[in-house]
Parts: sequence; C-alpha cells; structure tokens
Amino acid sequence: MFDLIIRDAQTIDHKKMDIAIKDGKIVKIESQIKDSAVNEYHLEEGAFISAGWIDDHVHCFEEMSLYYDYPDEIGYKQGVTTVIDAGTTGAENIHRFYDLAKEATTNVYALVNISKWGIVAQDELADLSKIKFDLVAQALRTCPDFIVGLKARMSKTVIGENGIKPLVLAKEIQNANQSLPLMVHIGSAPPSLETILAHMEQGDVLTHCFNGKENGILNQENQSIKSFVFDAYHKGIAFDIGHGTDSFNFDVAEHALAAGIKASSISSDIYIRNRTNGPVYDLATTMEKLAVIGYDWKEIIEKVTAAPAAQFRLNNKGKIAVGYDADLTIFSFKEEDKVLTDSNGNTRTTSVQIIPTIAVIGGELFETND
Repeated sequence: MFDLIIRDAQTIDHKKMDIAIKDGKIVKIESQIKDSAVNEYHLEEGAFISAGWIDDHVHCFEEMSLYYDYPDEIGYKQGVTTVIDAGTTGAENIHRFYDLAKEATTNVYALVNISKWGIVAQDELADLSKIKFDLVAQALRTCPDFIVGLKARMSKTVIGENGIKPLVLAKEIQNANQSLPLMVHIGSAPPSLETILAHMEQGDVLTHCFNGKENGILNQENQSIKSFVFDAYHKGIAFDIGHGTDSFNFDVAEHALAAGIKASSISSDIYIRNRTNGPVYDLATTMEKLAVIGYDWKEIIEKVTAAPAAQFRLNNKGKIAVGYDADLTIFSFKEEDKVLTDSNGNTRTTSVQIIPTIAVIGGELFETND
C-alpha cells in the first residue's frame, strides 16, 4: 500500500496523472492508479501541480543580523519545498547553520561563503586572510549532504580594494573541490562586470543578472545589452535572478528578453526585511514579475524546479518522475490585478497571480500561507 496518492493531478502543460508516493519517493505515475493508499489528496478543478519549487538564492540562517530569515517562513509556507542559502555562512559557522536547518520542515541546503564567517559584515571579502582553503575543504567533508556549492560576492562594498582577487581564489577553491557549483554575486564596480564574466566558466551561476546598476548587463546610455554579456551567456554561464532588495529591474529584464537573453533560474534573494517590507515578499511574486515581462508560465515553472536542481546537482529533485523525491507544489492562478514593484521602485501590473496552496515535502502535505 502506498503512503499517499495524489489524484487528478494536472501539470502546467495539462498533462493529467495520479502520483503514488511511498517512503518519501515518487514510486508510480499513471493516468489512473487503481491501488489504494493510507492517504489520498484530490486536486480541485483549476489546480495544478509541479515538482517542488526551489529557491536557489535565499538567506535563512536565523542567528545572523545583517541578512537572515527562517527556512519555513520562506519555504513551505510560501509553496517552496527547497531553499538554498546563498553564502550567509562560511566555513567557521556553517555547522551551526546545518544543525538549525535540520529542524526545518523545508529542505535546506547551503552555498558556503568563501569568507570564513560569511556575511557578518557587508565587506566580508575586503580581508583576504579570511579566505581559508583548508577550512572550506573541511566544511565540505563534514557537511557533504548540506553544502551544494560556493558563494563569492563580487561588488565594491564587499571586496574593498581587492579587485578580482576574491573571485580568482574562489575559482581555485572550486577547482580543488570537485568543481563544485559557484554562485557569483554582482553589483557596483569595481570589479567590472566584464572582468567578472571573463573569469567565470560554463556552469557557474551569475546572480542578480537583471540588476539596474551601471555595472550591470545593460548599457544605460543606449539601452542595449553590453556585447560581452552575450559571450558569457552563450558560454554557458547560468543567469540567476536573485531579486533581492536592490537587484531586479523591470527595464533591464525586458531589454534582455528582447535581445534573446533569458534568466536560467528564478530566485528571490529573500530575507526577513525584503520579505516583510518588500519588494520581494515571496518567490511567487518574483515569478509573477517574470510573467508580466513576457516569460510563459511553463518556462517559469521550469526555472524554479528543474533548472535550479540541475545547477546545484540536486539529482533527486526538480522533476515529477519515478524515483525522485516526493517534493511537489500545488498551485492555482487567480485573475486579479496586482501591482508589482522592482528593486528600483518601477511598477508593472499583472492580471494573473500564481497562488501556491500545498507544499508536499517527502510525501507529507503542508498548507501554505496563501
């Protein structure tokens, strides 16, 4: 007997199925499963199901003071089944974060900041002595099921006078540790975006890809995408949204889309202040912002499921398939106007809202705060 059967499931592209779950895994998918289960859940008319949403850029180590939140507040309560903390902690304090993360209902993973204490202050990479190769390697050995990548924040308020050196060191750490995924934060220069992209390789993740800063992808004089950005994009560098308080601009995203550059993954860069006060609020709202500029909902769902799972090698997540973890998000759409605000105060109005209602994590059903 199965633990749970989800019946009348419908994906965003209108594929219909029943999904059977046992021991936290998807074990059977058919148009109609005739077997029984301990529990059954029937999707209501108009409801859809996808693989569990993954937010691959959050800050949820609650013991920090600069950027912090609580995994379940930004996780299952918002329809997100998996969060990846993007470098809040470094090798010296990630073990404490791991202990707290295990208490959450939401699946929690982490990128380890190359600075040993993470973001305890805004300028964590201004002192290169805080980058300890041996400490990072030790953290990777002790938390292999928790740490899924590295994080380097490459903007002037973070790196001080160090220029591109922190990224060079991050790449050396990456190459010495099984080429772990590397996420690179971009912001104001120095270093220049062109220099940063020149040091990045296929599979590396560029977050805050559509920020509205002068050092971003858009030439603000003629409103065109800078030429070197196309080279990086076609080289296979992943472009991640990383909305955040100061890092998503509607105009930049629209110009990029018109030029053929789309985000590889959609993430919120959420923490308690921009969740409570905006402009982020939740991952669903970030998804709506990509929809209002022209992304279709099928690709938006892919960019919060299969895409981040592939980027960070979460091999059992991101798909509705036999053998995968039973992490699923059930959602619906509401036709009602909503004003969306980017990080620079620009607005767009959507007429379609996405409303997550149930998060399924390891085969257990959890209601959201819809």
